[in-house]
Amino acid sequence: MKIADRTLCRENMTFSFKEKIEIARQLDKLNVDVIELPAIENSKTDILLVRTISSFAKERVLSVAAGLTTESIENAALSLTAAANPRIRIELPVSPVGMEYICHKKAPKLLSWISEAVSLAKEKCGDVEFCASDATRAEDGFLEEAIKAALDAGASSISVCDSASETLPDEFAAFVSEIMEKFNIRVGVSCNNKNGMATASAILAVRKGADEVKTSVGGEEVPLDTFSQMVKNCGNHYGFDFRIKTTELHRIVRQIEWIAENAKREKSPLSLSKSSDSDFHFDIHDGKDAVISAVSELGYSLSDEDNDAVYEEFLRVAAKKDVGTKELEAIVASVALQVPATYQLCNYIVNTGNVLASSAQITLTKNGETIQGISMGDGPIDAAFLALEQLIGRHFELDDFQIQAVTEGKEAMGSAFIKLRSDGKLYSGNGISTDIIGASIRAYINAVNKIAYEEEV
Repeated sequence: MKIADRTLCRENMTFSFKEKIEIARQLDKLNVDVIELPAIENSKTDILLVRTISSFAKERVLSVAAGLTTESIENAALSLTAAANPRIRIELPVSPVGMEYICHKKAPKLLSWISEAVSLAKEKCGDVEFCASDATRAEDGFLEEAIKAALDAGASSISVCDSASETLPDEFAAFVSEIMEKFNIRVGVSCNNKNGMATASAILAVRKGADEVKTSVGGEEVPLDTFSQMVKNCGNHYGFDFRIKTTELHRIVRQIEWIAENAKREKSPLSLSKSSDSDFHFDIHDGKDAVISAVSELGYSLSDEDNDAVYEEFLRVAAKKDVGTKELEAIVASVALQVPATYQLCNYIVNTGNVLASSAQITLTKNGETIQGISMGDGPIDAAFLALEQLIGRHFELDDFQIQAVTEGKEAMGSAFIKLRSDGKLYSGNGISTDIIGASIRAYINAVNKIAYEEEV
């Protein structure tokens, strides 16, 4: 059987860009057959996410939900252009309530839309899956009509879902068996676990011939770890198997759970994404292509002019010492995308101590106008960054933040390096001051000015 994992589709869970990438990497290591992704909402960030996952998950089917419009179907197809095994999912309700509440359509209109949506997706992608999201609630005969419309329009497979968890495991298995008798097509199943019986429903459906099960780490789908253990324990006896690496199952599931537990709905500016695994080492003999490729792998998307500036600075530094990942990022921060300062620091006041909450008051100028922000936070730098977010009116994902001394002695200069992510793209900034809070504020503003130049923040 095949495992289609939906961890990245979990509702009410906000993962950062790098957390999504890390979860996808772990699922790829685990050997799931399909990595399912939600519909494209932000055309910049979400398309970049799918393309990034496509670069390493070469042996997995990448399945992107199509949404409810022709534009969202086209965006799903656009995101999958680099995928080795692309799939578009047409997820639609088939119950009377679901059709009207979610799609605002009556039954005849929904059948027309199924045909139109599947046909358009088929033009863009060879593998199209039709998912009846509340199949067990459909009126008599309508589910069959919906599946027939999808198959006639070119759907490669179908999935039926017990999203309300209304049927018992044996009833759901009989329900799936009846569908398979009517249609000669691959059938996948998705079961809600609110009653704790999703694994039993899925395994009985597999015994009746279903060949794909939708799982998740956390969320309301069939639990990946529980289902995998059941297949490992019972599969030989009942004649089914899968490709999941059960020896790594516990470690990978725990790691994904740890990521999920730490994915806060509203992240502090000081909540860092998992650092990059990339570790580069260069010397004066390395060519421009290798250096710029490393810059790209670190997440930066630079112009040809900036790439030239980075390599020129690299040669200057490499003539004196070998260049590692940190040095390369410092070079990018210092010479790439140098822009006019939209925001300039006037002054800042930071109060902190062990008997009072940290607070920051920061005054900036923007295009000649003075603006001021005041905030409290968990420590002086957190308070300062929150005040800056208040002034700018945006929250940026903090990808990296480092502080180090650049001179010695009591009046040592502090250097701060920061990486912010906006719409999936990295922007770095650095700042120097005799006080590390001041250096941090300057580094943040330096990065924001680069974002402002490109996005007019």
